[in-house]
Parts: sequence; C-alpha cells; structure tokens
Amino acid sequence: MDQQQPAQGQVQIKADEKELQGQYSNLVMIHHNLEEFTLNFIYIFPNGTQGKLLSSAIVSPGHAKRIWRALGENLNRYEAQFGPIKEAPEGGPTPNVGFVQ
Repeated sequence: MDQQQPAQGQVQIKADEKELQGQYSNLVMIHHNLEEFTLNFIYIFPNGTQGKLLSSAIVSPGHAKRIWRALGENLNRYEAQFGPIKEAPEGGPTPNVGFVQ
C-alpha cells in the first residue's frame, strides 16, 4: 500500500466536517494552575439564564503564551484592515456563571 508521506516538517491534520464548521462561543472562562491553562468555550443562550459548555482546551503555560501572542498579532492585522474593534461597554451586567452536572 503506497501512502503519500508529508514533506519533512509538515504536519498533516485530519478533521471531520463537524470540526471544520466550528462552533460559535460568546464566553470563554480561563483557569490556570502551575502546570496548565484551561480554556472553557461556552455559549450563553439569548435569555441569559442558561449556557452550554461547547469545548475545553487544556494547554501548557508556554503554549498559552504563544496563543496569546498569535491572537494579539491577528487582532492587530484585523484592526489594520477593518478598523478598531468595538468592545462592549464596561460596567455592564456580568453573568454569574457556574457549572452544573
């Protein structure tokens, strides 16, 4: 059986259609300890009284810093192309979010 080998240094990533479509998250909760950062991606429903955990990503502190740097670089490029991003005004109601099982 002849399978194509990726070029040296290239990583082949497999993804199903569901993963490629992605999911919309309107809240991320970030927790950390000495060894890791946990990013919980959540969708809060429009009524504001319920939400659903969509996915969790657990990364090392070094990887968290690389994500932070890459996100900052992309935000700068976005704003250079499309203008400043408007954030929600501060002081608005902060939902009391907690997990239930």
